Amino acid sequence: MAELHFFTGTMDSGKSTLALQTNHNHAARGRIGRIFTAHDRAGESVLSSRLGLTHEALEVTEDFDFWHYVVRSLTQGARIDYLICDEAQFYTREQIDQLAKVVDELQMDVFAFGILTDFRSLMFPGSARLVELADRMNVLQVEALCWCGKRATHNARTVDGVMVTEGDVVVVGDVDQAEPAEVAYEVLCRQHHRRRLTAERAKAVSLAPEPLPFG
Repeated sequence: MAELHFFTGTMDSGKSTLALQTNHNHAARGRIGRIFTAHDRAGESVLSSRLGLTHEALEVTEDFDFWHYVVRSLTQGARIDYLICDEAQFYTREQIDQLAKVVDELQMDVFAFGILTDFRSLMFPGSARLVELADRMNVLQVEALCWCGKRATHNARTVDGVMVTEGDVVVVGDVDQAEPAEVAYEVLCRQHHRRRLTAERAKAVSLAPEPLPFG
């Protein structure tokens, strides 16, 4: 029985490594799959792991249709036994629905990997839909750690080393960037993410210009 699997965890918890391992395990048993990703840190149409492993992938754009792609491929004589879908948080809700349809109507396993929430601690639409539809949801046991030693649960975005609280949801960056001027991410426990988020918002309010008096 085919299933829709969702593997989730913070940044730096090994999701992409597990995606590559999952593909390797199935391919080693003679199964044929397709690998998809979106906005990977290594560039377009590649699935990369922080361990240095990479694999060619199909880039999922906003208008990509999984159902049409799979049906067209099968109609043209291709064999597909499973799909590996990395960075699934960036997929649209409609694309997650398409993946569920592939599982249900074509009996094809789908393995999706992604983080739950953005830098504001708000859930990505794609991840929210996966939580709603997945047959199995797995929180990765390889724990990324906050600087305090607690298990990291949130992803903070920094620019010039300063945590930001506003901006575009999709901005590609990595954990522990060498260049502080670049967009970077830091994994934090809930407590320290909340404290830093509150402090940065308070600072932004204090720096806001005073309204001009009337008269």
